[in-house]
Amino acid sequence: MIRLPSGTVRVRFTFLYAVVFLGSGIGLLVLTFLLSGGSISSVTPAGNPPGQGGPAGTQQRIRQLEEQLAAVHTQQARQLLAGALAALVVMAVVSLLLGRLLARRVLRPLRTITSATRRISADSLDRRLSVHGPADEVKDLADTIDELLERLEASFVAQRRFVANASHELRTPLATMRASLDVAAAKPQPAPSTVTLADRVRTQLDRVDHLLDGLLLLARAQHGAPADTAPVAQVDLVDLVDGALSDRSAEVRAKGLEVTVDLPPAAVVEGSPALLARLVANVVDNAVTHNQDGGWIRVTGDTGGPETVLVVETGGRLLDQREVDRLARPFERLGAERTGSSGLGLSIVAAVAAAHRGRLALLARPAGGLRVSVTLPTVRTAGVT
Repeated sequence: MIRLPSGTVRVRFTFLYAVVFLGSGIGLLVLTFLLSGGSISSVTPAGNPPGQGGPAGTQQRIRQLEEQLAAVHTQQARQLLAGALAALVVMAVVSLLLGRLLARRVLRPLRTITSATRRISADSLDRRLSVHGPADEVKDLADTIDELLERLEASFVAQRRFVANASHELRTPLATMRASLDVAAAKPQPAPSTVTLADRVRTQLDRVDHLLDGLLLLARAQHGAPADTAPVAQVDLVDLVDGALSDRSAEVRAKGLEVTVDLPPAAVVEGSPALLARLVANVVDNAVTHNQDGGWIRVTGDTGGPETVLVVETGGRLLDQREVDRLARPFERLGAERTGSSGLGLSIVAAVAAAHRGRLALLARPAGGLRVSVTLPTVRTAGVT
């Protein structure tokens, strides 16, 4: 049994076809050589066979003829062997070329399916391969992939719809509980324990309400731009950063944070203003909330090339890069000091960036702290998926 070499399928098919062609050529040459050798060696002169009686001159001529025939046979055998070796070398080269050609032709439909599958992501599960052709193994594979994509799309849509519906449905009982607390606290001369309990429950309700907002926005961002936001427009990241820092100015002063903003004036991207504002607000909120007292925040940007990069860096303790990589997932936090957050901030940033054909990069700084980098296409090529 032939063992195929390791490597790509094309190399393995090329080797297999080359071995088959080369083996067939070797068998054909050996058969030709044997048949040719047998016919020459059986040639003998007509007349008296060697070893029988007859005149002495006749015997002498027969021996000379036999020697000449032997010499001719040896020369023909050598020529045939040389020709067979040359043909074998040519056959080896031709078999490799033909094997490569056949391998490429056989694997062409698979390459087409592979390239089409790579272009399908979680944001484009509605696309299908739709391979046309005879009902063979390749079409069966393409149809199986299409069925898998259909099931994945249904699963993703159901998940996003569940999150959105659950977020909407939970607002009613939250509003009811908040109204009950307000009524209980508004009674004449309420008990001090009632006021204290109302304040604690109201704080938890605010956290749950904030969590529901985050879940709803995350589901909408993963599904694309929400329909109830403003249409796609050009957005200045400088204005968004200034607005986000202004909203958190009280906490910045309370912690004594040193904030440095160095953004180019042309940091303009195109997309949903509401989603991009939430993206910048979450990045700034993460930098302020999870910073140490007396720390620093540095906001920089780069508009060179077809992409605009927004970078927010903070100082602090040394972080593990493996833990930092998980922060873009929902409900992931670093350390016990982050249990007060919802764990959705950076996951919303990642979803909004992906909806605008961008990306989020998180890096643990070697000197301590975190570097958050958001890359978005500029106004020339941007757009919301």
